[in-house]
Amino acid sequence: MSARAGARPGAAKSLRGRALAYLARREHSRAELTRKLAPHAESPDELARVLDRLVSEDLLSDRRFVESLVRRRASRFGLRRVAHELKGHELSDGLLSEAFDALSHSEFDRALDVWQQRFGHAPVDAREQGRQMRFLAARGFGGEVVARVIRRAKQR
Repeated sequence: MSARAGARPGAAKSLRGRALAYLARREHSRAELTRKLAPHAESPDELARVLDRLVSEDLLSDRRFVESLVRRRASRFGLRRVAHELKGHELSDGLLSEAFDALSHSEFDRALDVWQQRFGHAPVDAREQGRQMRFLAARGFGGEVVARVIRRAKQR
């Protein structure tokens, strides 16, 4: 018997190896990892077993994925943009609402930081104001937050 007795068959091992390689680079949601690994799986059941095992070993976690994505994106993007990205990952409503609550509390401060880095000065005319507002809106910040940032800039 080989030293690797009890090891999974080649295809399952390869599937697990691929999953671990993805997870070594960054956190992934279960849905995202499913999409990436599906072409390499012999069957959906095999893929589900590999992913279930990764979850049970705490190597795959949707909660860690959400925290990681929010940490990477929140400093540059608003709630709307981050929410749109998170919704594409088939996450539980509980995880999504926790992330949205945390982001909404810091929305104004994050928008102000993004505005400061990009512009750093109050708009001098209506054209410039529109440009600054569109920039923040395109980054996913809500209209009310964008208006507050511009009002704050003008008060300085």
